[in-house]
Amino acid sequence: MTDDVVDRVAALPFFAALNPQQLRQLCEAGMPASYQPGERIFAEGGTADRFWLIETGDVALDIRVPGRGDQVIETLAGGAVLGWSWLHPPYRWQFGASARERVEAIAFDAATVRDRCDADPVFGYAMLRLFTPVITERLQATRLRLLDLYATAAQVGRP
Repeated sequence: MTDDVVDRVAALPFFAALNPQQLRQLCEAGMPASYQPGERIFAEGGTADRFWLIETGDVALDIRVPGRGDQVIETLAGGAVLGWSWLHPPYRWQFGASARERVEAIAFDAATVRDRCDADPVFGYAMLRLFTPVITERLQATRLRLLDLYATAAQVGRP
């Protein structure tokens, strides 16, 4: 970890609820990452071994829909966190993600952060409080997108 990673993470509001020591502990597991437009960041069902804080660029979250392929359910922009499946076994991605434009981010090693959460329950609870709304929002976005997809399919099938 470098002070640069701490500064970059601190510049965005997502982890603002962490105290300075917790922020440094988190950033010990962080490193800069970048992705080109169209690059696959992770695939649904793959091993969830990290998560990202998006600094710049857009990332499309998608879900595989039988007969329709990968369907975008949400687009994340700078300041958003990408990935929550690292929190719970079996640590498999529930969605896929691709860069829509050049993405600059900080990638965090999930196993290191989980170990820190287990070793320090205060840190773990702080992380859980930050990620629980993300999980809720992503599942709600998925539900709405799937309702839209299936409603459209039903309308197309009508005379």
